[in-house]
Amino acid sequence: MQRVAFIINLKPGNEEEYNRRHDQIWPEMSAALRNAGMHNYSIFLAGTQLFAYLETEDFERMARTIAADPVNARWQEYMQDIISVDVDPATGFARTLPEMFHVD
Repeated sequence: MQRVAFIINLKPGNEEEYNRRHDQIWPEMSAALRNAGMHNYSIFLAGTQLFAYLETEDFERMARTIAADPVNARWQEYMQDIISVDVDPATGFARTLPEMFHVD
């Protein structure tokens, strides 16, 4: 299992809207995340940054699958007015954070 972490920038003043949209996440978007191989996906708020963490069996496959998913494209368009993500051109996915420590 690969652990993946990344940062999403939340535009100031949009905390409640971000929560509202995720409280009403489209069922097809949740299915797209699972279909791409994302598990144990959580997002945490720290100021105006969202720290995202997920687990996957195959990061490269996951990144390719979610990047090509039309539901994900619609979701990203829906969210673009309140967030920004630094995308890695090599993967088409958010730039990931290097893991510095882990303990089970």
